[in-house]
Amino acid sequence: MDEVPAEAVAGGEHETAQRIAELQDSWRRTAAELDNFRKRSARELIRAREQERASVASRWLPVVDNLERALDHASSDSDLIAEGVRAVHQQALAVLADLGFPRRDDETGKPFNPVHHDAVGTVADADLVPGTVAHVVRPGYGADGEILRPASVIVATRSE
Repeated sequence: MDEVPAEAVAGGEHETAQRIAELQDSWRRTAAELDNFRKRSARELIRAREQERASVASRWLPVVDNLERALDHASSDSDLIAEGVRAVHQQALAVLADLGFPRRDDETGKPFNPVHHDAVGTVADADLVPGTVAHVVRPGYGADGEILRPASVIVATRSE
């Protein structure tokens, strides 16, 4: 067997040590870049949330303005006030719909669906099919794919 000269072994160890140092340096740089990316992403997420909150709040400002106008006229004709409040209510529903959460029309007689309905009570009613909505206590909001709030309903049961 041929023996490897000691100088070659020492030279190989030096090259290996140098390569290890280069890899460690590269690893540290990559770890630092990843940490910077994580911090930058967190800042961007906070900024995006703040912008979205401001956007949603600005959509509600006209509703608040109209409610204040209605309150300013509270001492005048009650029919006009009721009409104004109805208009503001429609405006608020339009804002919710524009945000992607329209009011759900859950009607009496529709089958109870636990995805869209939250049962808050039951009632025995011979006129209604068991397992259907007997009364909507609080309306639900949202499209089929994304429910903001399920409707609170009273569900019909068998009449005894």
